Amino acid sequence: MPGLLRGVARTAAVAGTATAVSNRVSRRQAGRWAQQDYDQQQQQAPPPPAAPPAPAPASASASASDDMSHRIDQLKQLTDLKAQGVLTGEEFESQKRRLLA
Repeated sequence: MPGLLRGVARTAAVAGTATAVSNRVSRRQAGRWAQQDYDQQQQQAPPPPAAPPAPAPASASASASDDMSHRIDQLKQLTDLKAQGVLTGEEFESQKRRLLA
């Protein structure tokens, strides 16, 4: 009887592991297919409009902390645009360099 229980336990462990691995592979493959579909849609979509230039500071007397806060907000917006796929990595880096210059 102990040998039978040991065999059943081993079979259950192997089956559980196989199921977990199979599910993970399926999720990963579905993610790849979704990414491929997204990439194909992006290639077929018209190019996004160019990002508008950042507004110039209202006055030269603006404090340094306000300017830094404004730049941080703009960087966050650029990051969001890149995450949404509106900006490519190259456009993002170009805009980021311009902001930090």
